[in-house]
Amino acid sequence: MNGRLKASGGAVGGGLLVAGTTSDAGKSVVTAGICRWLARQGVRVAPFKAQNMSLNSFVTREGAEIGRAQAMQAAAARVEPTALMSPVLLKPGSDRSSQVVLLGKPVGELSARGYHEGRQEQLLGTVTDCLAELRRTHDAVICEGAGSPAEINLRRTDLVNMGLARAARIPVVVVGDIDRGGVFASFFGTTALLSKEDQALVAGYLVNKFRGDVTLLEPGLEMLRGLTGRRTLGVLPFSHGLGIDEEDGLRVSLRGAVRESVVAPPHGAQVLRVAVCAVPLMSNFTDVDALAAEPGVVVRFVDRAEELADADLVVLPGTRGTVRALAWLRERGLADAVVRRAAEGRPVLGICGGFQMLGERIEDDVESKAGTVDGLGLLPVRVRFAAEKTLARPVGEALGEPVAGYEIHHGVAEVTGGDEAFMSDGQGRSLDGCRAGSVWGTHWHGSLESDGFRRAFLRRVAADAGRAFVPAPDTAFAALREEQLDRLGDLIEEHADTGALLRLIEEGVPEGLPFVPPGAP
Repeated sequence: MNGRLKASGGAVGGGLLVAGTTSDAGKSVVTAGICRWLARQGVRVAPFKAQNMSLNSFVTREGAEIGRAQAMQAAAARVEPTALMSPVLLKPGSDRSSQVVLLGKPVGELSARGYHEGRQEQLLGTVTDCLAELRRTHDAVICEGAGSPAEINLRRTDLVNMGLARAARIPVVVVGDIDRGGVFASFFGTTALLSKEDQALVAGYLVNKFRGDVTLLEPGLEMLRGLTGRRTLGVLPFSHGLGIDEEDGLRVSLRGAVRESVVAPPHGAQVLRVAVCAVPLMSNFTDVDALAAEPGVVVRFVDRAEELADADLVVLPGTRGTVRALAWLRERGLADAVVRRAAEGRPVLGICGGFQMLGERIEDDVESKAGTVDGLGLLPVRVRFAAEKTLARPVGEALGEPVAGYEIHHGVAEVTGGDEAFMSDGQGRSLDGCRAGSVWGTHWHGSLESDGFRRAFLRRVAADAGRAFVPAPDTAFAALREEQLDRLGDLIEEHADTGALLRLIEEGVPEGLPFVPPGAP
């Protein structure tokens, strides 16, 4: 396993595409799991997603914006994330348009029709070049598809599913979520809707989220093999609390707990209740994962003013539409509820777009083109949207503790007062954000993952909220993420046919895979 893997075409690293019967079938989980399993075997592996549509993004060390799921998969592979792993990122700004981020930098806004009818085909060369470079420098590249490969209305311009597999000549494994029901029909239908040329690359299936006795499933798997000529290469059990970074949306209801995690008992006498306003186009809501990881911290996403009443901390998260989100807060009465909280000295935290909303005014001729809009007026901050996006990985100090984060925003904040800066350089010079009373704001995503700072901040919140909450002294967020990634690796190692997967990665597309009629229309 430590030797260099070879694909069937020659001296390049092996490859595999993980497709799915639907969105949220488990492609991200399986891709990360395969990456971690291979990394534990000493294989130099990298993740790849040709085109990603997500409001959860990350900034690499070289200042490139990529999909957050690919950053998570890079961590699973134990490699540094780069723009090559996420060459095309689409960040929705409405139901019909998205900002296009190419190789880590924004290049403009396009409608869905404009993208699929022109721009997408032009990007195939860029995408295949990035994959080729990763395959040249790694033993294996595990690619993640998007949506379903059987979206026949989009096949002509596809560059993330079968279009990529055809261009790179790599085998495809299709993942199906059995928890939704209809997984056999989904596997068969997905295969049968592909052209003969595309079907020739589909090498097998993986069942995801299975509950119960797997022996009861085996007759169906054998019938599926008889119908398609393809084996099911694993049945992955349903697993609670994986908590990996989301890509396209919230897995839980707005009034549920974060992810599927179980709230640990508090370290002190009381819990701390956090309400996150689920604003439109919410981005990087993974910021609150570190809060949810703390024993005794209960995190909920909310969309009604009355749900703020019993919260000890209210969080206004990032958003791709700051002005739109601000209007939404006002329409629902949430804005007034947040203002009342601040007047009562009850804690509020704004992150990125949430920080901008807490300010005095917003001048936006870039994102919403709404001109000047009044903010909530809770922080002495004026925001002007710049054409150029800020992409950075800052480090500093906050509340006497080291802190690191990442910045992704068009808004430039001018802080005109406040009780103290939020993030500083440790020498008393402000780097970002501010505090006024019990209201805090910062552009830095990911800052709460810094353990010492998170504990210090929660102690301040508990004091302001009058709660007998004490942060646990030993919660290490990075270690928890590593445990979760190891669990993904365990899923693959223990429940998938790793020998078959390795053969696909090393040897490429098997010969003689049968055609399943009728094929693509």
